[in-house]
Amino acid sequence: MKDKSKNNKITDLLSKNKYVLIVVLAGVFLLLLPLGGGSGGEAPLPETRQTNAVVSEFSLYEQERRIAYALSQIDGAGEVTVVLTLRSSGQRVLAQDIRSTGRSSGGDAENTELTESTVIISAGSQQQSPVALKYIYPEYLGALIVAEGADNATVRLELMNAVASLTGLGTDRITVTRMRSQ
Repeated sequence: MKDKSKNNKITDLLSKNKYVLIVVLAGVFLLLLPLGGGSGGEAPLPETRQTNAVVSEFSLYEQERRIAYALSQIDGAGEVTVVLTLRSSGQRVLAQDIRSTGRSSGGDAENTELTESTVIISAGSQQQSPVALKYIYPEYLGALIVAEGADNATVRLELMNAVASLTGLGTDRITVTRMRSQ
């Protein structure tokens, strides 16, 4: 008899709280699901991808090529060649570990020796890289755009504005000329 009343109490409790039980079971199921995809390894974080992209070396040739391709897509521009000049090239500022050791030589004078070394992190087996504090982007000095459609004033203005917005140069430092007929 006692066993039957226990079963009735449990059944009543489950029927009253069946929705709560469903939510709890769904939560436990979601917690047990593996996150990410692929072959068991964890997916890299977006911050890691962004950091790797920023650290990649600057290529003036590649930058000129990308800008020329984008400018050639402007209506009426035709074939475009871009030449950029740099005031300063890009550089990475690396983290430095500076240690000072002081030795007294019997008197009041103290000799201090500074040792400076670049901070290196290990990114797995046999893979090391320096720690970059910041990346200083190159500063442009001027731009030359040679385009087939540069004889049209509207196209010339669009080319100039596009290069100004991509490089940060003022329009007084950008020259747009017509390409020689071949």
